[in-house]
Amino acid sequence: MKTHQPKIAEIQRNWHLMDASKEPLGRLASSAAYLLIGKQRIDYAPNYDMGDYVVVNNAEKVNVTGKKSSQKVYRSHSGYPGGFKEVTFKRLLEKKPEEIIRKAVFGMLPDNRLKKFRMKRLMIVRDGSNPYADKFNNK
Repeated sequence: MKTHQPKIAEIQRNWHLMDASKEPLGRLASSAAYLLIGKQRIDYAPNYDMGDYVVVNNAEKVNVTGKKSSQKVYRSHSGYPGGFKEVTFKRLLEKKPEEIIRKAVFGMLPDNRLKKFRMKRLMIVRDGSNPYADKFNNK
């Protein structure tokens, strides 16, 4: 009995639509990461990029549980002296709500060579409009 290894040309990618206003940020990010990795497929192989496209609508209506909306802080450092930056959840929600979802999904993907290719298939829309509607009709 031989193990089936899928060919790159055989991979069929589906499109999934998610609404950020319907579930908390962590659940949304974990289910989006699951679809981007492709673990729902029966021919899943961890060394292949087999995931689907994910479109997240209503990024400006993303919700978190507890006191995270007032206490959560995103920190980064450029590597240079004085390069430490902090941005609160509220401020990031006002300026770039797409970045909140992008950072959450980025953190839930495994750290390997396929991460950047998987992130390219994540599309985040600020409001309820769907610019990728034609992709869903051609299944």
